[in-house]
Amino acid sequence: MAKKQKKATPKRAPTKHQLSKWQRQTKIRRIVIIAAVVFLAGILSWVGYEYYEDSIAPSREVVIKVNDASFNMGYYVKMLDAYTKGMEPEEIFYMADYMVNMAANDIIQVELLRQGAKNLDIEVTPEEIDAGLKELELPNDRVYQDIIRSTLLQEKLEEYFDSQLPPDAMEQAHVQVMLVESEEVADEVITKIEAGGNFTALVEEFSCNSSIEGDLGWLPKELMPNTLIADVAFNLTPGEISQPIYDETAAKNVGYWLIEVTDEEDDKIRARAMLLGSEAEAERVKVELVSRNFSSLAKEYSQHESKTEGGELGLLKQGDMGNEAFDQVAFNITANEVSEPVKDESVQTTGGYWLVMVVDRGEHQLETEVREELRDKHLNDWFEEWKEDSTIENLLDEEKKSWAVNKVLQGR
Repeated sequence: MAKKQKKATPKRAPTKHQLSKWQRQTKIRRIVIIAAVVFLAGILSWVGYEYYEDSIAPSREVVIKVNDASFNMGYYVKMLDAYTKGMEPEEIFYMADYMVNMAANDIIQVELLRQGAKNLDIEVTPEEIDAGLKELELPNDRVYQDIIRSTLLQEKLEEYFDSQLPPDAMEQAHVQVMLVESEEVADEVITKIEAGGNFTALVEEFSCNSSIEGDLGWLPKELMPNTLIADVAFNLTPGEISQPIYDETAAKNVGYWLIEVTDEEDDKIRARAMLLGSEAEAERVKVELVSRNFSSLAKEYSQHESKTEGGELGLLKQGDMGNEAFDQVAFNITANEVSEPVKDESVQTTGGYWLVMVVDRGEHQLETEVREELRDKHLNDWFEEWKEDSTIENLLDEEKKSWAVNKVLQGR
């Protein structure tokens, strides 16, 4: 017998109170969800803003301008990264001050080179850049493209300026030179040469500038060491030696001390001194000490940094001056007596006399090394003139440089 089915219990309609409660709960949930979404959106916006402010915005900021070309921080960071490839983070950190400036200067130099070369109708093709990148296995990135371009432009500019030189001979002079410390020494050298002395042999005995001395070979006027030598070399008769030519800016690897010890304390001394450019000058100044005080003469003649203090060196122990010639005299002379001139070849002073002898002069073939020097001089002169006429802005301050270094380090 079939079971009797139970009648379904009819659902009761919600009361007004229940409806009101559900509506309130739904409304609260909706508010909570909206608030959560708004909060989450705010967090994401803040994070995005922080990321933009920390990474994107600084990378877009222009930090270098060269005429009408601009370079942003992103480019600068990539250049700095390229220059520090292969370096450990510790090395980058240690050399940061040097590297940040080098990267900035090279961006400027590379762009100046590109713009200047373009004015001469000299350019590098994309194909040449691609070949250079492949040869050196470098990334095909703008920074590396610019590095390759500048290298190739340098080669093309060298070829250009070499082509501007005369193909054959040009006027040159074969000269021998030396710088001596005083007119008295110059006169002595001239006397020895007139008596048959050999100029280059006398250089070893009397020259006091090792960077410009002896037989310079054949040189065009533009490559003479300085204008004083050039003017003389192209006016002297071959075989003739010049009169002494004073050069107040010439650097000499010699000086002469006048030292006075004013007090002694155990193994220390209180001293004053002046450094003179020649033995003759030191002797003349010592004679003046009869009628003038040490301090005033030191302020007038000394080439040592103590001249502003009238030559006062304070309390010294051996080694404080870092000068053996000074110590040998200062710690062995009688107090309150001025020493004889003390020769010191470990110091550098300025002011001296050039002696120039012209061996020969006339049209002469440019030797390979001389030709390269002349070519490079013309190229450098052209570049410096173009740089002078350009508008360059380096907007990198210490904070921006530090930011760039940190970005490079984060990528390592």
